[in-house]
Amino acid sequence: MRSILYVGVGSFIGGIFRYLLTIGTYKILDPSFPYGTLAVNLLGCLVIGFLSGLAESGLTFTTDARFFLFTGIIGGFTTFSAFAWETFSLARNAQGIAALNIILQLGLGLLAVWIGNLWGHATYQRWL
Repeated sequence: MRSILYVGVGSFIGGIFRYLLTIGTYKILDPSFPYGTLAVNLLGCLVIGFLSGLAESGLTFTTDARFFLFTGIIGGFTTFSAFAWETFSLARNAQGIAALNIILQLGLGLLAVWIGNLWGHATYQRWL
């Protein structure tokens, strides 16, 4: 039961962050392309890469911390299902930018996880 509370509270926090970042992005960039989802997915990938880099370097996350951070906050923050729906909608509406959305989301997401992972390893090494 405690793990459900950690996930729930974390998801609440992650969902609020997702909403704020998405709205903020659309105030700056054209909302006809899913830049808000792109920003959320890239930041989510960077953060999970960073945290996994810390964990792989030796920082131990308790089970409760993993539920709260990874499943809760990051899970509530990232919007991969929104990415899938938006790409489907772009493709269904015969907009040629569906492929661009896939390339940017996946390519830059993987790059962000890699950079975040390196950053996590480097940060942990400085703490020693």
